[in-house]
Amino acid sequence: MPGMTADSLPGRAAATGRDVRLAQLILTIFGLYARAEHNWLSVASVVRLMADLGVDGQAVRSAISRLKRRGVLDSVRHDGAAGYALADSTVELLAEGDVRIFQRQRAVPTDGWLMVVFSVPESEREKRHELRTSLTRLGFGTAAPGVWVAPGNLATETRHTLERRGLTTYVDIFTGDYYAFGDLRSKVRTWWDLDELTGLYAEFLRQHRPVLDRVTAGAATPLDAFTTYVPMLTEWRRLPYRDPGLPLALLPPGWNGVTAEALFHELNAALSAAAREHALSVIHRTPAT
Repeated sequence: MPGMTADSLPGRAAATGRDVRLAQLILTIFGLYARAEHNWLSVASVVRLMADLGVDGQAVRSAISRLKRRGVLDSVRHDGAAGYALADSTVELLAEGDVRIFQRQRAVPTDGWLMVVFSVPESEREKRHELRTSLTRLGFGTAAPGVWVAPGNLATETRHTLERRGLTTYVDIFTGDYYAFGDLRSKVRTWWDLDELTGLYAEFLRQHRPVLDRVTAGAATPLDAFTTYVPMLTEWRRLPYRDPGLPLALLPPGWNGVTAEALFHELNAALSAAAREHALSVIHRTPAT
C-alpha cells in the first residue's frame, strides 16, 4: 500500500488541489495493485479504474504524465502496450509507507526521545527546506528553531530517510530521555499541533463511520468496495505521517486518533479483498492498448 502523499513526491512543483488529488489516487492504485502485477499497469487499465472513481481519461493521462516528469513513474512498454512502472525510489518509499500505515507501533514512555539538530548554509537554502519537509513528514515536532523532536522508536526510520535523501551532512541525531524542566504533557502540546490532529481525525471519523455501518449491514460488491476503499485509503494515509504515534500517556484523554485508527483497520479488513477483486478483474480484462 502506498505510503506517499503528494507533498512527498520528488520534484514537486506548485499544483492545484485537483492535480494533487488525482496524483494521490493514482499512487494509491499503483501502490495497491501494480506491485502485485510485476510493477506494471497499462495506461488503459489505470484510466478504466480511475473512471470507476469518476475521473475522466484525459485528466488521468495528464496526471500520469506529471508523475512521470517528476520521476515517480517510469514509462515502460510490455508486449507493445503502453504502461507505467513505479520508479525504484517510489517502490522504496511505498514499502516504508506500508509499515507506517498498516503496522505502526505507538511509542511508549520507555522508547525515550529522538532529537535532530541541523545547520544548513544560507547558500543551500533548498536543503533546509528539504530537511524541514522530511522531518515534518516523519512526524517530528519543533522544540526550538533548528531543534526537532520525535518519539525514540522513529530513530531507524529517520536515519534511513535522511540517508536516502542525502541530507546527513547537515544533521546530528541524538536519543535519550526528557530530563527537565516542566511538565512533559504540556511541552508536547507546544511541540505538536494536537488540536489540528484532533480535527483531522474527527473529520475522518465523521466521513467514514457511516461507511463502516453500511458495509457491515450487507456485503459490498467488488465495485462498491473499490470505489469506497481507494478514496478512503488515500485520505487516511497522510494521517500516520502527521501523527508520530506519541505515547498515550502524553495525549489528551480519549484521544480520537486511537478511535480513527481502529476505524481505518476495520474498513481495511472489510473492503480491501473485494476492492482488490474488482481492480484485478479490470487490469486483467482491459485491452492494453
